[in-house]
Amino acid sequence: MEHDDVFWRARTTSGKAICLSDQFPGIKVEEVMRGQVAFVGLPPVDLGTGEIDWTANPHGNRSWALNLHALRWMGRLVGAYEQSGERVCLERAADITAQWLRANPRDGAGVSPWAWAEHAVALRAPALVCLSEHVHTRPLWDSLAEHGQVLANPALYREGHNHGLDQDIALLVVACRLGRARWRDLAVRRMTASAELAIDAQGVLHEQAPRYGLYVHRRLGVALRAIRESGTEPPERLLARRRALETYVAHATQPDGRLVPIGDSPADTRADGFPHSGPTVRVFDGGYVFGRTAWNDPDSAYYSIRFGPGRRLHGHEDHLGITYSARGRRILVETGFHSYERTGYVTWTRSPEAHNVPIPTAGTFHPGTPTHLLSSAITPSRQSFDLADEAYGVRRTRRVLINHGPDWMAIHDTVASGTLRSTFHLDPSLKLLSRGEGAVVLGDDGGFHVTLLHFPGEGEAIRPGLVSTGYLRTAENVTVLSPEAQSVLTVIVPHNG
Repeated sequence: MEHDDVFWRARTTSGKAICLSDQFPGIKVEEVMRGQVAFVGLPPVDLGTGEIDWTANPHGNRSWALNLHALRWMGRLVGAYEQSGERVCLERAADITAQWLRANPRDGAGVSPWAWAEHAVALRAPALVCLSEHVHTRPLWDSLAEHGQVLANPALYREGHNHGLDQDIALLVVACRLGRARWRDLAVRRMTASAELAIDAQGVLHEQAPRYGLYVHRRLGVALRAIRESGTEPPERLLARRRALETYVAHATQPDGRLVPIGDSPADTRADGFPHSGPTVRVFDGGYVFGRTAWNDPDSAYYSIRFGPGRRLHGHEDHLGITYSARGRRILVETGFHSYERTGYVTWTRSPEAHNVPIPTAGTFHPGTPTHLLSSAITPSRQSFDLADEAYGVRRTRRVLINHGPDWMAIHDTVASGTLRSTFHLDPSLKLLSRGEGAVVLGDDGGFHVTLLHFPGEGEAIRPGLVSTGYLRTAENVTVLSPEAQSVLTVIVPHNG
């Protein structure tokens, strides 16, 4: 028994603890110390200071349950101990972890499905590594080894996905802690290959949501730091993909500093610190056009257009979709990202009807249909783009013309046979002021107006709508449907009232 204890102590001191606690989401230490946790902006939940119910999900929210089992909130307590020296924080972290280990054996009966979900494992392992720097118990060490085995399992690996990147970071820090050079090398190899699969040479992330471009960029920063702390230099191929990603995120950032809410991108996500320079209009072959009149000007006009490969991962059925801002005001907006909950509204936000697209009145929608950019013409004062697809079994085309100085946008939609209606979701700040003779006028409280002119000029519909303004938040808006015709021209003119 004495020989076994000596062997175990040697194992627990075999490698460096790369602790990334400053990358864990912030917590209120005093709340966690008294048994309360708050995740994803939802109200605090009292877990108590005794035995924690790890099957709890009081908000019925998938993201909340994931965060509970990720234990990054525990990792923040370790960071608090390292900064303050208050041992009660470390003791609380150790108790939370010991409870989790006892209550959540892998494949155990009655264990929450979130306990060993691949992303929970990836997010939890770095927190356990942080704790292992100060707490040396056999259950913790054995759990680190088990986490490493799960992370290294190719059958559970999410290659080319943000979860896969988190798995690679976790495997790297676990490998360093346990002294497993093969796991460390595997993590770096996978990370590099996965980045080249997920991010194209122009920087477009194939998950089809700018917010995930921001997330992956940040997580790659954490990965590079972990690689360097492991005693080696990151591969140049990995550095190159992260640099390319910066260009995509910068162009996807609106003049107000928030990411354009394409795909699963909350409308209030900020993307600060990215270099804003170079061409003001950029076509990305991965399926995006981003244009503006000037960098670093909050009053700049801005637009986005979607095309490219069919929907995947965090994308929406938004092909041919447009967003538009002018004079520092949002005009055409996406219905956007609400949450990962399985509700009718969330499902609808991913549908074509939730985007600014032309919808044929006959035919069946075919999900995942690619859209082609047929041509483009770009000058400083005017840009035009021609696009087409057969998402409804019939060819539909859209030509977009954007003018700057004065600002206006013209959209010409056609369908090869039958008729279509073009849908336009207006920013919640814009209220309906008047309609008639093919003109719809909206305005905000500050005197900013926008007129939608339709040709043909009769038959448009005005409907109340609901757009997502942030995670689990919505606001009422006005949705305008064009007249029904085989060919519809819409001109959008911002102006003062």
